[in-house]
Amino acid sequence: MGSIQNQNLSPNYNEKDRQTYFGAVNYQSKEFHVQSHPSGEGKSTVKFIKYLQNKYKNRKNILILEGASYHKYGEFRDFLLEVNPDKEPDNWSITCILFAPNAPQQNPVEDIWLQAKNFLRKYWYLCRAC
Repeated sequence: MGSIQNQNLSPNYNEKDRQTYFGAVNYQSKEFHVQSHPSGEGKSTVKFIKYLQNKYKNRKNILILEGASYHKYGEFRDFLLEVNPDKEPDNWSITCILFAPNAPQQNPVEDIWLQAKNFLRKYWYLCRAC
């Protein structure tokens, strides 16, 4: 799982247009899930995880996360304690594994973001603002 903020992809870039996207790859189906959020922080992370839980109901979810602080503390940590109350690790409904700190090369979602950004850089002029 990873998140990205849009960056200066076109000459018409406006700092006010920043948007954060959360993404996750299902390794079994190869399906990529993405959602936009106003910012990358614990509250948005919890919303995205709840979205994934809804997509994969009644399954154990194993999330491999980048080491962002909001993946380890605050609302996200409280959420994990809520969904895994008094359970042994083998029985957790959500298990989180962290990538090494500052190691985007370990995160396959980073490759997907790069492909998307390169596509937008190349074809930005075809995009229409609403």
